[in-house]
Amino acid sequence: MSHLAQQYQTNGYYGIGILYSDNSLNVGTLWRSAYILGASFIFTIGRKYRVQSSDVTKTWAKLPLYHYPDYKAFLGHLPYKAMLVGVEMSDRSIPIAQLEHPKRAVYLLGNERSGLSGKILDHCHHIVHLPGAFSLNVAVAGSIVMYDRVSRFPTVLPGRAT
Repeated sequence: MSHLAQQYQTNGYYGIGILYSDNSLNVGTLWRSAYILGASFIFTIGRKYRVQSSDVTKTWAKLPLYHYPDYKAFLGHLPYKAMLVGVEMSDRSIPIAQLEHPKRAVYLLGNERSGLSGKILDHCHHIVHLPGAFSLNVAVAGSIVMYDRVSRFPTVLPGRAT
């Protein structure tokens, strides 16, 4: 069995994306972090992303990015049995340190201005928030979520020996 197949069997998989991103640089940064931190895919909802010349790792060739025109289309394409994890400062959220990351997870981030609505949070299996009293940059928040996951699920990351 390949290392990648063993990783999915042991640790599952995850994807991460942004709802209505305000800034394409955030998507590019999240994409690069997702590749480095072992995500299976990333996605955007509502706003397409164009490859940036600043992408020195050519992430577009290594990790798929899916685009959904709206939230309904996104929900219709969630992977089978994957758990939706909303990342939002909310009275319904728990600290990320308390989250038992699902084996098959899709992490959803809102943009810095509007976040995730209550209606969207109703669809989430889990809702987490990060430490701090203020909202972080969405790409930074996503990177912290991914780091938290990989720190708990030892895995072979791209470019690393086993």
